[in-house]
Amino acid sequence: MPGKGGWTYARIEDFERDKDRPFGMVRVKGSIDGYELDTCSIMPMGDGGLFLPVRAEIRKAIKKEEGDHVHIILYKDDAPYKVPEALQQRLEAENVYVRFLKHKPWQQAMCAKWIYSAKRPETVNKRIIKTIYRLQRNESII
Repeated sequence: MPGKGGWTYARIEDFERDKDRPFGMVRVKGSIDGYELDTCSIMPMGDGGLFLPVRAEIRKAIKKEEGDHVHIILYKDDAPYKVPEALQQRLEAENVYVRFLKHKPWQQAMCAKWIYSAKRPETVNKRIIKTIYRLQRNESII
């Protein structure tokens, strides 16, 4: 997608949208020209297809630019989501862990990613407290 803020991506044809994830995204693992992809998501396009965003760090590592051909190997990542142990312990201590588990795995994962994406430990703690508060009030965690 050209222009400022544009994306470099690869169109992916061999997967169907995942009806249990937001927007039909599909969790995958694999590689691009030998560059290992840990769990990432292929995302829906407006025409019903899916695409894999190729971040600048990947393009730089494989020495490819827009329009170059790449060899992509992908397989669906069906591994169940595992709640980080520290988060689980905090939620259990506040008696809200069972409520957390009632949310869909992708919601749990997005919540944990948001919590632990903070740079400072104080911010991580504030986000955990906010999540506990939301769970106590049966609110959305994302």
